[in-house]
Amino acid sequence: MAEAGGFFPGTATIDAYGRGGFRFAGMSHRGSLLCLPRGIAAWPVARVEDVTEAALAPVFAEAEAIDHFLLGCGRETWILPEALRWRFRDRGIVAEPMSTGAAVRTYNILLGEKRRVAAGLIAVD
Repeated sequence: MAEAGGFFPGTATIDAYGRGGFRFAGMSHRGSLLCLPRGIAAWPVARVEDVTEAALAPVFAEAEAIDHFLLGCGRETWILPEALRWRFRDRGIVAEPMSTGAAVRTYNILLGEKRRVAAGLIAVD
């Protein structure tokens, strides 16, 4: 990615996904991504079981700038554990788990509409 530590400043649409990674902003990244208002970063989440309070800490840190959080769960859908659902609700964020493909498409649309959106995208092969 653009900066050391795997961080791209700002937002960008996701141009492609699959083969274990993503393409965006003229770059490719292998692994999962966390797309936040302040930038896009590598996300150390490989499966839904890795989606924990700690993995979501960067999202909660930027909660004031986020209305929707899309969680791309890989090829399957997943139900957020109740404790995490409440963490999002307490911060006024609508959290929507869905397949990674659906999350990428929805993220791009909402970003194009200038909505306050963030996404955690688990890479798929």
